[in-house]
Amino acid sequence: MIDHTGLMVSDYAKSLRFYTDALAPIGYSKLLEFPAAVTGRVDVAGFGEPPKPDFWIIQGKPNDPPIHVAFRVATRELVDAFHKAALAAGGRDNGAPGLRSHYHPHYYGAFVLDPDGHNIEAVCHEACPAAATG
Repeated sequence: MIDHTGLMVSDYAKSLRFYTDALAPIGYSKLLEFPAAVTGRVDVAGFGEPPKPDFWIIQGKPNDPPIHVAFRVATRELVDAFHKAALAAGGRDNGAPGLRSHYHPHYYGAFVLDPDGHNIEAVCHEACPAAATG
């Protein structure tokens, strides 16, 4: 089981704003932040659901090739909300919300490129409530 992960970002302040806004609809917030003065090297911020961050951004040379991170959410509406918020925060569309049935019949995801080109996704694996009842 993965405990936490992170990625390198070229403009820490810009990425901090992007992730704060883009992840808010799915219940993620900045839980911890350590400036370079504390880490001895670089600024870092940890996002997640309280009480513990599980997704970190770190100031530095962006990962090459860019990284793909998918956040699992409980509903398709949260996928839609993530996509909308991420675009409003300056992300670039990399796949509008929708079914990706080539993965499995209920795979509903949306993809956005962050300021460094990392492919950030929100995904719901649950059947649509209307499909489940009718």
